[in-house]
Amino acid sequence: MSAAPVAPAWAELAGQEAAVAQLSRAATMDSPTHAWLFTGPPGSGRSNAARAFAQALQCEREDPAQRGCGRCHACLTVHAGTHADVKVMATENVTYKIDEIRELISLAQDRPSSGRWRIFIIEDADRMTERATNVLLKAIEEPPARTIWMLCAPSPADVLVTIRSRCRPVGLRIPSVQSVADLLVDRDSLDPALALFAARASQSHVGMARRLARDEGARQRREAVVHLPLRIQATSDAVALAKELVEVTQEEAKSSAEVRNAEEKAGLLRALGLGEDEKVPPKLRHHVKRLEDSQTARNKRSVHDTLDRAMIDMTGLFRDVLALQLGTGAELVNEHLRDELGSYAHGATAERTVARIDAVATARRRLAGNVPPLLALEAMTMSFLPDRILDRRPGEQA
Repeated sequence: MSAAPVAPAWAELAGQEAAVAQLSRAATMDSPTHAWLFTGPPGSGRSNAARAFAQALQCEREDPAQRGCGRCHACLTVHAGTHADVKVMATENVTYKIDEIRELISLAQDRPSSGRWRIFIIEDADRMTERATNVLLKAIEEPPARTIWMLCAPSPADVLVTIRSRCRPVGLRIPSVQSVADLLVDRDSLDPALALFAARASQSHVGMARRLARDEGARQRREAVVHLPLRIQATSDAVALAKELVEVTQEEAKSSAEVRNAEEKAGLLRALGLGEDEKVPPKLRHHVKRLEDSQTARNKRSVHDTLDRAMIDMTGLFRDVLALQLGTGAELVNEHLRDELGSYAHGATAERTVARIDAVATARRRLAGNVPPLLALEAMTMSFLPDRILDRRPGEQA
């Protein structure tokens, strides 16, 4: 029995009409550019665009207009991540290891086994160190025949100019809330109202919108985060809630990592021919140690990413407050909290709201710079104190 068809290549690129037009034209060419750089803000779908392009390039349809059909064997295997000639590299570590890039370059010397091209997609190319990037540079300068490189990064500036100058750029934008909601309804058969809420709350981040729409626990955690500034009435609240945010984030990251780490270790032990409770022989311990080191680095990154997402949600909350204070009439990210935010906005000034947005941005920079999370968040939450307290002169009683 043949596999069920999947969506055509471009169907999941919400609100990216210009990029789709560029890539669909390239997919019909006999000799498309050998190196591409996909850039766009988080949630814009950089990796999805690269995968869709790979699907269209490998599609078995003779008619160029039908490339990326979603029905042929090539489309199905690219979509499933099992196509022999499409290699996707991703990392949840802080940086790529130089050996990982060298392995890709070695694989690139092989000719395509079944498809038109050998395609290599590197997600989060901004996480490559300068040494790793320089190793990749020569492969892009002198690519083997029938090889195509696709790099994904937040912006062109996040990739060394020597690489950037040798890649054809594909810029993606933040899709509209409605286009993300429509995608969730069409692709995942979600309730339109829930899809619209998730698209708005995620600030059009496609992956986060899907998670919010499908995971009630994720929605509850987000609600707790966006309500945090509204709960602060005294200095003690600011300190306590900063600690609470750190603990909740760490616990969430730990919980999600434990199952995955255990599965990975069990899989490694099976591959080494060992039982789960069997002692690892000294000559095989380096395999386990390498896995554990990789998991530790990934866990650290996961905590940082979860905290950063909380900062983004808080920024959206204060932008809503500012929109209400200035009377812009704009649709709110947290439209379901309009009444609560209206009351909060009434008790604060627009100037202080701008200062709170700046405080969140400062916390994000500090966290990225490895400042202890509790210190960074305490400084941030202290700026959330009510205006009546912040305006109080030194020594003045409440």
